[in-house]
Amino acid sequence: MAIKFKKTYKFALKSALYVSLFSMGFLFILTFLFYQINWLFILLFGLSVFLFCFFVIQYRVERFIYRRVKKIYDDVSLLDSTTLRNQPITTDMATLTKEVKKFATDKKLEIETLKVREEYRREFLGNVSHELKTPLFTVQGYISTLLDGAMSDKTLRKKYLERAEKGVERLIYIVKDLDMITKLETGDLNLDYADFDIVELIKNVFDLLEMRANKKNITLTFDTKYPNPILVHADQEKIQQVVTNLVMNSIKYGKEGGTTEVSIENLVKNKIIVRITDNGEGIQKQHIPRLFERFYRVDKSGARSEGGSGLGLAIVKHIIEGHNEKIYVESQFGVGSEFSFTLEKQK
Repeated sequence: MAIKFKKTYKFALKSALYVSLFSMGFLFILTFLFYQINWLFILLFGLSVFLFCFFVIQYRVERFIYRRVKKIYDDVSLLDSTTLRNQPITTDMATLTKEVKKFATDKKLEIETLKVREEYRREFLGNVSHELKTPLFTVQGYISTLLDGAMSDKTLRKKYLERAEKGVERLIYIVKDLDMITKLETGDLNLDYADFDIVELIKNVFDLLEMRANKKNITLTFDTKYPNPILVHADQEKIQQVVTNLVMNSIKYGKEGGTTEVSIENLVKNKIIVRITDNGEGIQKQHIPRLFERFYRVDKSGARSEGGSGLGLAIVKHIIEGHNEKIYVESQFGVGSEFSFTLEKQK
């Protein structure tokens, strides 16, 4: 960023003019009193004094300012001193002031950003600790009970081992999701693009989650019949994970006897939008901007009782953005929520 000082020489001009006028006036008085007045001599003398004063004053002022501006750069380390070139500088300091103000504003913004990141880091570490601690303590508790004497009871032994296994499965689930979200955030997302039927994919997800939905008597359905295939161009495995996470999320926060409805609509520019709508508890407005953060939960106690890693929506966001597509969320507290994402049709 090069600094450009205005090249106005007003100070040097005015100073030289004042000195010249004084010299000419003084010379006029001397010649008037002691000699015959020679106007040509006086004018030449005044012009000579003016030019001499102008260049001397200008040079001295430039060097004076340059040294002090350079010292500001060096002493307070506000700006990159290499951008201050050794060339004529005027008495106009507006540019330096502007640069310092800009630097201060940028640094203030940088500090605020670092504070937000630090807060996010602390919250993230706390969430990871909590998510891992719960299943670890569960497994430890059941194994300790067995080692303390419950091993001899076959019925109790089987029950406790099965519960410990569930805790280990949840640990594995969390670690796998952590590994995936790390790869996604570092840009290590290898997409295997192919053409596939999005309707068939959604049906497969319904079949996989049917038993989970039945436990809460939630109906998984389309908004209408789709007799013909709707072919899209994307990574089939990753998009299936997106749909699975969103449908599972709607079941988790859905109400007993509720509905999860999926619709597919055409958009412009060879795009479709997939909408997943439920009539569950909904989300309050203050939570919506943070929904896609890692481990962020709207209802921390209730969500953890439902299980999961707390990374589902963060993974969804990264996968969709990895396809250069958009994901949206609309929700009304007490009414329900709608998550939607775009996909490109078959080329």
